[in-house]
Amino acid sequence: MFIIWKQFKQHYNLKNKKNPITHIQLSDYRIIFASICTIGILLLASPLIVEVIPSPNGETFSELYLLGPEKTAQNLPFNIIPGQNYSIYLGVGNYMGTSTYYICNVKLRNQTEPAPNSDTQTASSQPTLYEYRTVIQNNKNSTIPLNFSISTTSPAENLTLLQSITINNIEFNVNKLTRYDPDNNGYYYQLFVELWAYNPNVSITQYQNRYVYLWLNTTLPATHNLS
Repeated sequence: MFIIWKQFKQHYNLKNKKNPITHIQLSDYRIIFASICTIGILLLASPLIVEVIPSPNGETFSELYLLGPEKTAQNLPFNIIPGQNYSIYLGVGNYMGTSTYYICNVKLRNQTEPAPNSDTQTASSQPTLYEYRTVIQNNKNSTIPLNFSISTTSPAENLTLLQSITINNIEFNVNKLTRYDPDNNGYYYQLFVELWAYNPNVSITQYQNRYVYLWLNTTLPATHNLS
């Protein structure tokens, strides 16, 4: 670049002597020449810049979803008969950029008890009934069977009592009341699963602001749906 500038300067001086009315000063040429050189250097160096300054990674996230008994999004149970077994599948997907240790907390609530709060990104205060732990490699999914049944409910005076729920052959005494829902003509409970993950930077498990749920209509016969 220096040699090119030197040759150009000599040519300019010779031309300027022959034509003294030239309006473009040498300093103007110096600015133009410096700009062209800078652009050229950046163009040549651009592949190196990509190597030195790595592109930002894509968004990292975890997936949580429910599948029906055929491992599809169809035929998820809604109208629940006491004593009958129901089979669903819980899916967890890891797109966090590294292998991740997940904990799935299965909980139960009635319509007035708190669900997880997506705005504050906090888990429900309801106790965990069943817990599933797994390590999933990056960009991989895991499908977990989740089988459940409920005990006989006891409706009385617009209330019903659910004594127990069995999840993957483990019975949990819940003794949970729910009130009759006149808008949907029935007694409803919500079975839901929260996704937690271990954070090695702080050595604790943290709620991932992901949860899925099933509404369980314990009223027979029942034809209404909740959203």
